[in-house]
Amino acid sequence: MSLLRPQDQALWAEARPFLDVRNNDEHTLVAYGVAKALLAQLPEAEEDVVLPAILLHDLGWKRIPPDLLLEAIGRNPTRRDLVFEHERHSVVIARDILTRHGVGRVEEILAIIDGHDTTYDARSLNDAVVKDADKGWRTTPHGMRIIRGWYDWSLAEYIDMVTVVSNPRLLTAPGKAMGEGFVASLRAELELSNYMETGA
Repeated sequence: MSLLRPQDQALWAEARPFLDVRNNDEHTLVAYGVAKALLAQLPEAEEDVVLPAILLHDLGWKRIPPDLLLEAIGRNPTRRDLVFEHERHSVVIARDILTRHGVGRVEEILAIIDGHDTTYDARSLNDAVVKDADKGWRTTPHGMRIIRGWYDWSLAEYIDMVTVVSNPRLLTAPGKAMGEGFVASLRAELELSNYMETGA
């Protein structure tokens, strides 16, 4: 079974050249998978809005100087202005892609992209699902591996970041359950040595 819907393959092909920074290509695909799982739990949400939005939400990082990327994110970001800037660039690029491919509900998709990182409250259920797929990625095994590599964080430091920064921003019941479950598994992993036999 293919990860991407057939109608999203063309969007991915156009998005991919903009996503070759800061592991955004991998992040986007894993977040798309998370979004599909959330959609399965929230049938009133609309995949024709959510899935194009998650595929195109981070295109604008391509236009941010690479040496500044890690200053815009993380536990204590110093360049929040770049987060707003990447959203504005993402909207411009996504509008062109969506329009050329005749995707419907362009303005609704763009409204979600414009604010996916900088607005914390959901303006719609579709917006909430996109936000949860994006932020929820941080709690996945893939997100943990990538982000810990960026900052050289220990597992304990990573758990602290996810607990303080990411999980409180999850909005839907399935999103919260996913985040809490992943963090619980990370905490259990941190405790494994306390319960394993050390040998003679």
